[in-house]
Amino acid sequence: MTQSGPRGERLHQDIERAGFYPQLVHDVVAEALDGTAPDSHLVQLETTFDRDEIHRHITVLVLAGQVLHITHVDDQQYDEAGHEVVALVSTESVAASEVHSVTLTYAYYKPQEYQPGHPISEVNLSVAWTGTRNLDLQPAGCEDPQCEADHGYTGMSAVQDVVLRISAEADGTEAVEGAREFARCLRRAALNQSPIR
Repeated sequence: MTQSGPRGERLHQDIERAGFYPQLVHDVVAEALDGTAPDSHLVQLETTFDRDEIHRHITVLVLAGQVLHITHVDDQQYDEAGHEVVALVSTESVAASEVHSVTLTYAYYKPQEYQPGHPISEVNLSVAWTGTRNLDLQPAGCEDPQCEADHGYTGMSAVQDVVLRISAEADGTEAVEGAREFARCLRRAALNQSPIR
């Protein structure tokens, strides 16, 4: 469940559990909420490796009333020697009615064995509200290995502002289900619908 609980206790617990500068993240999220009670949330911590560096970042999505609050915190090396670290924080608040796309992409292991209730291996949650496009281009080619002609480029263009990957293996099945529940809450808010009971 991604329900934040009375006064946001569950949100606070999930930020603490992530363990990534929890007091800083909690304070920044609280400032973004500006006294508004959170209804639903998703906390996603990710670690990336870049040659000999490790980078961590956390994204916290909070639905409070009819507003989606997005908080993102990265840690970066402040100097070339790597002695100091700085946290880069960004927050954005978007009216739920401005969200024009909530996309969930599912992955199932062994789909040939699928039965109702079969666990989902991972989900990718994409949320778009600004019309920002992500272009993934690469040179186009043909099947002739001797061909030297310029075939232009091919690729994909996707509208997305936030993309989160939640894996049962890395994050746990509860996190995958939590992401699905958050997406349902956000869809309802974006479409101004009541939950189905």
